[in-house]
Amino acid sequence: MKRSSCPGFGEIDVRAASADHARAVVLPIAYEAGPSYGTGAGDAPLHVLAASEQLEIIDEQTLTRWAGKGGVYTLPLLKPDEAGKAAIGLIEKAALPHLTAGRFLLSIGGDHAVTIGLVAAAAKVFPGAGVLQIDAHLDLRDEWNGSRFNHACVMRRIADDFHMPFVQAGIRTIAPEEAAYIKKNGISPFFANQIDPHDDSWMDEAIERLPEQVYLTVDVDGLDPAVMPGTGTPEPGGFSFRQVVELVRRLGRCRKVIAADITEVVKIPGTQVSEYTAARIAEKIILYCAREKEE
Repeated sequence: MKRSSCPGFGEIDVRAASADHARAVVLPIAYEAGPSYGTGAGDAPLHVLAASEQLEIIDEQTLTRWAGKGGVYTLPLLKPDEAGKAAIGLIEKAALPHLTAGRFLLSIGGDHAVTIGLVAAAAKVFPGAGVLQIDAHLDLRDEWNGSRFNHACVMRRIADDFHMPFVQAGIRTIAPEEAAYIKKNGISPFFANQIDPHDDSWMDEAIERLPEQVYLTVDVDGLDPAVMPGTGTPEPGGFSFRQVVELVRRLGRCRKVIAADITEVVKIPGTQVSEYTAARIAEKIILYCAREKEE
């Protein structure tokens, strides 16, 4: 496993000197294995961190500093040398001490498989927690590309291995295996085609299904490709930026968000739209979900 220095999240004025008193700790994870379509997610953390330097300090919705008084501390880039289960174990090991210490951990992938290790750590520290997944895909395959620890198997591991309750939002594609699984287990995702883009009331129902403590995972293909073109498996008909921000805001207001991740960003040469949008989502997660440290 390699730990390399990388840019901090946000401009210099929002960066914390240490993890202990930071409002949020950012863990960049350069991992990509067995992609099913487009590639490049492994390089995403560096692109998102670079884009984050362009963020303004003041949030436009609340007119407050989104990083709060504590600021944001960025850990060294984590780059697992191995793939599959071994890599997931390394990611879990990297996340565990920060969650144990009560820090709000925001991880930036990397492909969506990183979430398996991150949630494995969260499940140990926060038994009884649930997961909110923003995604175009159910990720409920038991195996994909010869691995049970693939980006297409994330929620299956959370369901079958960690036995955690979860809610899926923004879904726009489904495989036969997944259709059989949700029918057998009585799972009711929030499919994008059933959501009125001008009516956010469904968000309250989604959050109501979750326990008090929640891990948030954002696969950026949950957003519409018009908003987030840079991702490995784009699907039309997704969320707007506003919808994602509103869901994050309501989640942070109604539940204790223990940690979060953003995954599957792919840099498109000649444009900064996708990585900057991902940085903005990260900013909103910190603002609405990471509680200020008590002095």
